[in-house]
Amino acid sequence: MEIPSSVKEIIRIALDEDIGNGDITTSLLIPEGHESRALIIAKGNFVVAGLPFAREVFYLLDSKINFNVFFNDGSKVRKGDIIAEVYGKTRALLSAERVSLNILQRLSGIATLTNTYVEKVKDLSARIVDTRKTTPCLRFMEKYAVRMGGGSNHRFGLYDGILIKDNHIEAVGSITGAVNAAMLGHHLARIEVEVENLNDLKEAIVAGADVVMLDNMSIQDMKEAVKIAKKAGTGSPPLLEASGNVSLDNVRDIAETGVDLISIGAITHSAPAADISMKIVR
Repeated sequence: MEIPSSVKEIIRIALDEDIGNGDITTSLLIPEGHESRALIIAKGNFVVAGLPFAREVFYLLDSKINFNVFFNDGSKVRKGDIIAEVYGKTRALLSAERVSLNILQRLSGIATLTNTYVEKVKDLSARIVDTRKTTPCLRFMEKYAVRMGGGSNHRFGLYDGILIKDNHIEAVGSITGAVNAAMLGHHLARIEVEVENLNDLKEAIVAGADVVMLDNMSIQDMKEAVKIAKKAGTGSPPLLEASGNVSLDNVRDIAETGVDLISIGAITHSAPAADISMKIVR
């Protein structure tokens, strides 16, 4: 995978935050030419994600480091598995350790939680998608982790998708007015509209929305929304996206209503980090 230059710069900033003017302990203890081998080890069961970014951390400190992986991103690992082996200048290994592991633990946690949701609905047609509720500046990596967990990406940012939310509607005055303005201004992009009740759903469909987000609707209302959408017009019905208060306890019930997408902010903003360590071996 080609890492964007903007992401490489973020990794450089993370290293600068940690190392600053220099790794005092390592520079005092380790001779400059000393080399070591280190193992990156799973300390729990999870879906691994983020290895290209973890590798980049080491490369930025020593471009000659060998980083060999034993599992690909998206693989399920178990406690005790060796995920990767790193060989090179000991100073670089020790100075890169924390930033590399922080990224790997964070992204593996997101992939693992995403996969847990995906497994809950794997025999149904609904897709699990993420949101923009990501860590500032880490969105590219976190949305990558969602894909490694088997989920799908919603829009990346405000620039690559039209999503008319409640505040847009309030500012414009109506769903119809907002959809019409979007159509006139950008006729090639699909238009998604957030609605909170079935009457607003009907208005969004009549206005020509391509996707309708069902915000915090009950299971019963979502079932009714699917029926309404299927009966709408002579063309293809709009896609329906369920959003709000989705949990592992109710995600299957939501999927069984027949919605097409289930967006979950928690898979990026609340995923617990995976437990991973790095050990120097003689």
